[in-house]
Amino acid sequence: MTPARFAGLLSYLLPAVALAADPPAVSTGSALLQGLVGLIIVLAALAAFFWFLRRFSPGQSGAQGAVKVVGGVMLGPRERLVVVEVGDTWLLLGVGGGQVNTLHTLPRPANYTPSPHEPLPGFADKLKDLIPRRPG
Repeated sequence: MTPARFAGLLSYLLPAVALAADPPAVSTGSALLQGLVGLIIVLAALAAFFWFLRRFSPGQSGAQGAVKVVGGVMLGPRERLVVVEVGDTWLLLGVGGGQVNTLHTLPRPANYTPSPHEPLPGFADKLKDLIPRRPG
């Protein structure tokens, strides 16, 4: 290719290159709206994913399995009393200091009906009634 031909070709392509270099006119409002809509779509997809994960997680089901927590009472900043149901037996557990100790075992009360959404009313009073008094 000769330099004259190259110069002719270059002069022919320069107007096209100059036109292609101009950026298209974009309004700021439409770009902001497009970014906001994209953000909303991503957040909605994340919310749907986490809802689906919580709803259909294989580790959780409506029933808690063989061990069910009936109730509990805080005794101090790190100590708790917890009543756990295993089959037809209730265990009174002392939880604190990195340890779990069985304090008392009793059969499940016949008149007990679990409420899945409400905590036990007067848990401490019911616990006093269920644990037999020890002499001394």
